[in-house]
Amino acid sequence: MGATDAALAALFANPVMGKAATWFPGGAGSGHSLRLILRSPDTVTGFGAARVWSETVVADIRVGEAPGLATGDRIDIDGVFYTVQGEPVRDRERLIWTVELVPL
Repeated sequence: MGATDAALAALFANPVMGKAATWFPGGAGSGHSLRLILRSPDTVTGFGAARVWSETVVADIRVGEAPGLATGDRIDIDGVFYTVQGEPVRDRERLIWTVELVPL
């Protein structure tokens, strides 16, 4: 394990930053355990002359823990189920997925 892998493992394992979750590829099946970092940034979207504020749920997930992550997959976080909305995006180093989640 290199220094980058060790640093990422420490961040995701940190109980303050990382959360345990279960990933269900295709939205079904027995699921795979993983850790993620959950964020809830507010977004402001322009719609004509109006500006609409909305809450979002975004998660960072290590690619190695969910290599086939895709739109429509389900993720269970503390008993709350979310659907992956839109295409997951990898970072420049291809180590971390960033996904938008929508509660079911």
